[in-house]
Amino acid sequence: MAPKSKVELYAAIRRDCRAGMSKRAVMRKYGGGHPTVQNALESAWPRPRKKLPPRPTRLDPYKPVIDQMLRADLGAPRKQRHTAKRVFDRLLEEHQALGVSYGMVRDYVAVRRGEIRAMAGRGPVEAFVPQSHRPCVEAEVDFGDVTMRLAGQTVTCYLFSFRLSYSGKAVHRIFASGGQEALFEGHVHALRVLGGAPTGKARYDNLKAAVAKVIGFARERRENERWLAFREHYGLDSFCCRPGLAGAHEKGGVEGDVGYFRRNHLVPVPEVDSLSELNLLVEQWDEHDDDRRIRMRPRTVGEYFAVEQPLLKPLPDEPFDTSRTFALRVDRHSRISVRTNCYSVPVRYIGRRVRAVLHANELVVYDRATEIARHERLIAKGGERLVLDHYLEALVRKPGALPGATALEQAKAAGKFTPVHEAWWAATCKARGDRDGTRTLVDVLLLGRRIPHEHLVAGLDATLRVGALTADAVALEARKAQEADDADTVLPEPELPRRREPTVTFLTARRLAHLPPDTRPLPSPAPYDQLLGRRTRGTTAASKGEQMP
Repeated sequence: MAPKSKVELYAAIRRDCRAGMSKRAVMRKYGGGHPTVQNALESAWPRPRKKLPPRPTRLDPYKPVIDQMLRADLGAPRKQRHTAKRVFDRLLEEHQALGVSYGMVRDYVAVRRGEIRAMAGRGPVEAFVPQSHRPCVEAEVDFGDVTMRLAGQTVTCYLFSFRLSYSGKAVHRIFASGGQEALFEGHVHALRVLGGAPTGKARYDNLKAAVAKVIGFARERRENERWLAFREHYGLDSFCCRPGLAGAHEKGGVEGDVGYFRRNHLVPVPEVDSLSELNLLVEQWDEHDDDRRIRMRPRTVGEYFAVEQPLLKPLPDEPFDTSRTFALRVDRHSRISVRTNCYSVPVRYIGRRVRAVLHANELVVYDRATEIARHERLIAKGGERLVLDHYLEALVRKPGALPGATALEQAKAAGKFTPVHEAWWAATCKARGDRDGTRTLVDVLLLGRRIPHEHLVAGLDATLRVGALTADAVALEARKAQEADDADTVLPEPELPRRREPTVTFLTARRLAHLPPDTRPLPSPAPYDQLLGRRTRGTTAASKGEQMP
């Protein structure tokens, strides 16, 4: 069988010559010439073919002109340098190079531009040196923006990532903002999940929440005082990367981790009702990521972290207060302004000073030690978050302000003011007039402070169908719905009962029905007849005669 390749041919020739076959016999056997046999005996590997000299092309006369254009680009602004298309156009316009095609120019510029930069000392853009990390020594921190559907609206939030460099173990958290509260709360959550802090440096961008000023182009930074106190509390040693895009390569691990997490867990765009719900999912995703391998590492992230975790520095016993506190006065619209956004409080606190505690994802308002309001933090600037329940006392006196109230519109958007509320309100206004009907609705809304929302809606629906449009009737039906739910949870019925029309029991009749039976005899007015009867003259005279001696 004839050899298929030149390497096999050389091997066969060398084998036959070692067996004692003459060169002439080998030449006849394989049909080759003397140079082929001689080359096979000299080397088992065929010599590479000689490259033919480059053929002249129609671009050769214009190559010096192109080189001159590319050299001029060395000192030109980055966005005003020659592209291959611009070089081709100039050759046609200024040098009448009609025989030159665009593909010839493009291929030459793609190779020649890098050679000219290297000859000018510019060299490649940047070289990257592989790094090795010791366990528990280094960490990297970064924020990345993510888009989601939050309560039916498309918003942009911020993904916090704290990554240990050795194991690749990363802890994530999504916040409404990327401010200092988010930076602190992200660290506290990450250190709690990891069970300790790294013993060496943590790499950061030049975040405004941590860095007050970048001094020149050196590594020196003036850190924010509150950030300085925070990292000293947990024993963190910060390392600030270079400003701009160049600094991103100094913490490439966490930069890649943010992109990986965003592509693998936030695609498609998640739809949630609150950030707390989304963060529960984030915690589950972090646990699942312990089973993955990073690039060509022989073990998983969780296996590397099992080696690294016992070496982490223990956390302090006392937690650090990550929130920001503001002393604010409530305006006449029953609002306080925090970071360009307004939040409502109950109207009874108008004109008083309250204490607002701002967290990364929520705002809590206190009157001394009593919590009076709690809001999810607004993401956009210049927004308002108003709760309808905070204005009910004022709406009792001003029922005409309810139809156009901003708090009512937000309650409708949030699903707190349902179509059942709307229908009940319209029916009550039709029966009693706009003012009295609205006041009755406000009385019903006040019931929501002690009756769960779903039971109150059930009470509204039941009374609407039978036309009992009073707050007492709604309260009674809501209580009946709550008792029915409690009974279902204790003793579930095997089959659904037949649907019946709702019946409404008035509050007075219900109270009398629950009183113990009365066994006393019915009262009689007979003993009082002598006091109520009117005496006649004859009777009076006879009485006087009887009394005479």
